[in-house]
Amino acid sequence: MGEFDLIEHYFKRPERHAARVALGMGDDCALLQPAPGTQLAISCDMLVEGRHFVSTLDPFKLGHKALAVNLSDLAAVGAQPLAFTLALALPRADDAWLAPFSQGLLALADAHGCELIGGDTTQGPLNICITVFGEVPMLNGRSQALLRSGAQAGDDLYVSGNLGDARLALEVFRGSVSVPEAVWVAARARLETPTPRVALGLALRGIASAAIDVSDGLLGDLGHILRQSGVGATVEADLATTLVAANEYYTEATGQFNVNIVPEQWRRWALSGGDDYELLFTAPVARRAAVAAAAQSSQTAVSRIGQMDAERGLRLVNAQGQLLPNRYASFDHFA
Repeated sequence: MGEFDLIEHYFKRPERHAARVALGMGDDCALLQPAPGTQLAISCDMLVEGRHFVSTLDPFKLGHKALAVNLSDLAAVGAQPLAFTLALALPRADDAWLAPFSQGLLALADAHGCELIGGDTTQGPLNICITVFGEVPMLNGRSQALLRSGAQAGDDLYVSGNLGDARLALEVFRGSVSVPEAVWVAARARLETPTPRVALGLALRGIASAAIDVSDGLLGDLGHILRQSGVGATVEADLATTLVAANEYYTEATGQFNVNIVPEQWRRWALSGGDDYELLFTAPVARRAAVAAAAQSSQTAVSRIGQMDAERGLRLVNAQGQLLPNRYASFDHFA
C-alpha cells in the first residue's frame, strides 16, 4: 500500500467540513475560517513509541489518546475544538494496526466535532504528532482564553477529576506494585484513554483566572502558573491524595491501603505522577458558586485543593495545616 492509498483508505472521509473549515484534506494546505470576533487556539503534541507508550498498546486506544492529549490543551484555554492535522511515521503500512488506530482517533474527533484536515505520513519509527486548532471568543476586544498568567493572590486552586491513577497503572505495568483487578482496570483506562475536559474548559471561561492541563504532574504544572502569574500557592497535599480513585482500597481504621502501596507512594503519584490530563485552575473566592455550576453543567467533578498566595513559592501542608517537605519532582523529558 502506498502513502496516498494509506491516507485515502484510513483517514480520508466524505466531505463533512465544519462551519469553520473552508477546505479540508486534499490540497497543499487546509483553510480555516474563524468566526468573526474569535481567535484561533493552536497546540501540538507528539507521542513517541517507547517514550509515551509501549508497542503492545491497543491501537484503538492509542488513536484515542493521541488526540485526547491535544484536546486537553484546548480545554485548558477554554477553546472550542475545530480541526486537527496528523503527522504519522510508521514502520510499515499494517492494516491490523491502522484500522483500529484510525477508528479510535476519528471516534474521539467526531465526539468533539473536530475535523481531520490534513497532515503527513512517512516510513520510520512509530511517531504520532497532532496539531489541534480551536476557537476562543473575543469580548470587547479582549480574548476570553484561559491563560496561565491570570492567577491572583487569594484565588482558590482547583483540579478536576482524579489524580495519580495513570501513574498507578504505569507502576503496575512496570511490576513494582500489584493491585486488585478492579483497581487495575480503572487505572489502566485512565492511562490509556484519558478524557479531555473540553466541556469544563468551555464552562470556565469568564470564571477561572488561570488554567493549565495536568500532563506532567500536578505540582510541576502548577509551577507554570506560579511563574507566569507571579504568585505562590499553598496546596493541601492530603486533599490531593484523596483524588486517587483507587482510594476506595484505603482502610481508615488501620491507616493503611489494603494493597501493597505505602501512603507516601500514593501521595507522590497524586502530586507528581503525570498523564492525568485533568484541568488545574484558579478562580476568585467570590466565584465558588460559579465554579460549582460550571462543574455541574459540564458533568465534571471539581475539587478545591489549595489557594494562591502573594508570597512566591509552593508550600505543601497536611490536613492540620502543617508544612510538609516538597520532594515531588514532576516528569521532565530531559531531566
